[in-house]
Amino acid sequence: MEQWKEALQKHIQEERILTSLADRYSYSFDASFGEHLPEVVVQPSNRDEVVGILKVANEYKVPVYPRGQGTCLSGGPLPVHGGIVLDMSQWPESIDLRVDDLTVTVSPSVLTARINEEAMKHGLMYAPDPSSAHVATIGGNLAENSGGPRGLKYGVTKDFVLGLEVVTPEGEVIRTGGQTIKNVTGFDLTKLLVGSEGTLGVITEATLKLVPKPPAVQTLMVTFDNVHTAGKAISKTLTSGVLPSKLEFMDQACIQAVENFNPIGLPTHAAAIVIVELDGHPEALKVEKEIVQEIMESIGATDVVVPGNQEEADQIWHARKQVSPAIAKIKPTKVSEDATVPRSKIPDMMARLEDIKQKYNVEVVCFGHAGDGNLHPNILCDKRDQEEMKRAEQAVEELFQAAIDLGGTLSGEHGIGTMKAPFMESELGATGVGMMRRIKDAWDPNGIMNPGKIFAEKGQKLVLRDE
Repeated sequence: MEQWKEALQKHIQEERILTSLADRYSYSFDASFGEHLPEVVVQPSNRDEVVGILKVANEYKVPVYPRGQGTCLSGGPLPVHGGIVLDMSQWPESIDLRVDDLTVTVSPSVLTARINEEAMKHGLMYAPDPSSAHVATIGGNLAENSGGPRGLKYGVTKDFVLGLEVVTPEGEVIRTGGQTIKNVTGFDLTKLLVGSEGTLGVITEATLKLVPKPPAVQTLMVTFDNVHTAGKAISKTLTSGVLPSKLEFMDQACIQAVENFNPIGLPTHAAAIVIVELDGHPEALKVEKEIVQEIMESIGATDVVVPGNQEEADQIWHARKQVSPAIAKIKPTKVSEDATVPRSKIPDMMARLEDIKQKYNVEVVCFGHAGDGNLHPNILCDKRDQEEMKRAEQAVEELFQAAIDLGGTLSGEHGIGTMKAPFMESELGATGVGMMRRIKDAWDPNGIMNPGKIFAEKGQKLVLRDE
C-alpha cells in the first residue's frame, strides 16, 4: 500500500491526497445505503493528473472509484473494495458555449443546472433536468445517464452527449464522438460510456447538445379520484398528437405529505394528481391546452386547474419538487427507487405496489415521471428497526420483480450501482449480463474501475440493514 501511495505523489500535489480517517469517512457513503471506507481520496484538477493516477492504480491493481457530489441513489461511487476515491468535484469549472453550433463543452465538475443557466443567456436550453441538477455534477449525470421530468419530450442525458474525453483504466486518453450532430463513424463508444457508471473509464470532458429555449410554457394540474383513471388519461394524452414536455404523477400519500410539509392547497382528497407542462409557440399552446383539458375531463378527471400566471405555475412545480423531502418526514429512512414500466402498465404497477404494501406491512408512496413510465416508489421505514428493514428489503425485491413482470426495467434513471446489481439477471438473463461482463473485461483487464458495481458478486443480496 505504501508503494502505490508514494507513487501517487509523483502525479498530484500531496495536499490533494487525503488520508485522514475523517476525510476518508466523508467519502464512505452516498445518498443510498451502505458505508465503505476508502484507503485514499484523491482530488485531481486536470486530465494529466487523472492519467497519472490511473496508471499507478492499474500498475498496482488498486480499485478506483470516480465520484462527483455523492448524490447517487444506487451506490454508484461507494468504494466497496477500499482503494482510491477519485473526487472529480474539485476540478475547476469550465463551460465553453458554441452558440452557433448549439453545443457546449464542459468539465466533469460543473453542476448540471449551471449548464442550463449559461445556455439560457443565449436563448438556448440544456434539456436534461434531474431533480438534483442544482447539486449534482454533470460527470455524475453522464456516469448514471440521469433523466428528469423533461425526459418525456427531450430524452435523457445520453441523448444530449455528442462527444467525450475519457481516460481509460490503463491511463490512456481517448476521444469519442465530436462536435457534430451526426456521427456514425465506427462503434458508438459515446453511448457505451454514458451510463456505464464509471466502470469503463473516467470522463474528463464532455461536449453536449443544446436546443432552442421554448418561447412559452403552459401548466395544468389534473385531479383524479382513482389511480386507474389517471393512468388511462396519461395514455390517452400521449396518443392524442400532443407531446407534453413534462407529465408528472403524485399519489395521495405524496399529496398529503407535501401539504403537511409546505401547504399550497393541493387537493388532499384526491387519489392522484397529474401535472402537465406543455412548451412551444404560444398560439400552439392554446390549442394543445384545450386538447389536453378535453381529454382529461372526458376520461374522468374531477378537476383541471389551469394556473392564471407563471407564479401560480411555479408554485405547482415547487410542490412536485417538495415530494421527496416531504415524504422523508413520514419516517426517518427513505428507500427511493425508480422502477420503470410501459406507460399502459402504470395502473397495474400501482396495484402491485398496494399489494406489496399490505404484504410486508411497510409504508409505500409513489410519484414520478408518468409520461415515460418512470415511477419512483419510495418505501418509508426506520433503519433503527432491523425487523422493519428486513421487510423493506423484501418489499424492494418484490417491487423490482413486479416491474420486470410488467415488461419494465429495474432503473429508468438512478442506475444499478450496488443496490440493483443482484437483480440484473432477472431482467437481462445470464447471457445478457455475461456479454456486459465481457465488454467490461476488455476495457478494464485488471478490474480496477469501480469494481462491485452493476455486476453482482457471488452471493450478493440487497441489504439495507447494518450487518
